[in-house]
Amino acid sequence: MSHTAQADTSTVPASDTQERNRTSISRPMIGVGFLLVVLSYMVNAMDRQVFPPLLPNIRAEYGFSLEQGGLLATNFTLGMALAGLPAGYLLDRFRRKTVLLVSIVIYSLGTMATPLATGFADMTLYRVVSGFGEGMQSAAIFAAIGAFFAHRRGLAFGIIGVGYSVGVFIAPLIGVRLMSAHGTWHSPFYLFGTAGLLIAAAALFLVKTGLTEHSVEKSASTSTFEHMPASAYNRNTIALAVHSVVSGVAIYGFLGLYPTYLITSLHYTAEQAALAMSLLGFGGMSAVLGGWLGDRVNQRGLLIGSMLAVSAISVCIYQTQAGVGTQCVFAFLMGAFGLGFVYPNTNSAMQRSVRPEQIGRASGLFVTSYYGTAAFSGLLFAALVDAFGWSRAGLLQVTALPLLGVLALLFVRPARFNNAVR
Repeated sequence: MSHTAQADTSTVPASDTQERNRTSISRPMIGVGFLLVVLSYMVNAMDRQVFPPLLPNIRAEYGFSLEQGGLLATNFTLGMALAGLPAGYLLDRFRRKTVLLVSIVIYSLGTMATPLATGFADMTLYRVVSGFGEGMQSAAIFAAIGAFFAHRRGLAFGIIGVGYSVGVFIAPLIGVRLMSAHGTWHSPFYLFGTAGLLIAAAALFLVKTGLTEHSVEKSASTSTFEHMPASAYNRNTIALAVHSVVSGVAIYGFLGLYPTYLITSLHYTAEQAALAMSLLGFGGMSAVLGGWLGDRVNQRGLLIGSMLAVSAISVCIYQTQAGVGTQCVFAFLMGAFGLGFVYPNTNSAMQRSVRPEQIGRASGLFVTSYYGTAAFSGLLFAALVDAFGWSRAGLLQVTALPLLGVLALLFVRPARFNNAVR
């Protein structure tokens, strides 16, 4: 439904803004706004995942080493990590919609600038800037949607995760096809960057503040939270942050160099490697199931099982030298557990570990912990490959490391979640 004109509240504290903007919002507008949020996160994923399948061509053009290529494939997560905690601070004090729109513009411009790089240094800068915008957007989306769908947070995050997975699925296929059609790897970056700017323009008018500025305190007014720690940085959030660091390094190290592994070690064509990457994104669409389960079962147990699955699938990927068809099945399963189960449930568990008014900080902490060390995961993986070869490197970073995440999860106490039955 239409909204009357409102004064600019972009610099008004969030608590005041939420009260001021609690106008009614129709279900169709909720649907339209939520769809645009999902689409914006899909473009976010496309910007991230178009780089790895094009990396062999980028390395050939610039003469980058494997270590430099590995760092470029994942260093955008450094920008995401740098954005996490500041974004959490801003989200607790300013309009979430404002943070969301600014973030989309930042990462879209960073993506469009990537082909303009003259060397390693400025390409690194453009990737980090893009990641900074993506980190701001992630924190804004999950804070806003986590507040609006407080009682179905896992399912809502799972649907957003499907949007991300669709981006992971189509980005390699579109990117490689455009590169082949135009004879250059530049065009996909211009296309995806432009798509982000168009979505930001649409969101300015169609994503209503009734969706983004929802007050969690009001929706949770019948609940009490005396069983929870007063601080946002408590035993549960710290344990989940450690788990996030470990899973970020393992999963993003894998994502960043998986196409390079398929092309250089298993001698796949660029199209075959892009297909495997797309199947990985297709597997990530199980985020709806993963999020739905996270609302209904012991979330710590679900995360532990998912991390063990990631570890087992890694053995299959790096130790069996599988053919194209079998490798695509492994990629699908890695996407299902790594993107579809681990990501949304870690995110929602982090928000459930704090009191409702601290959701912005929890969202920022998740982004920083998950993406912080992931920025160097590609560099670490490349160094391990140079030292030990692909099989042992995969065993160390993608098989053994998730077990440390399982250990951290053992310290999580679901009884102290804000949705725990008292």
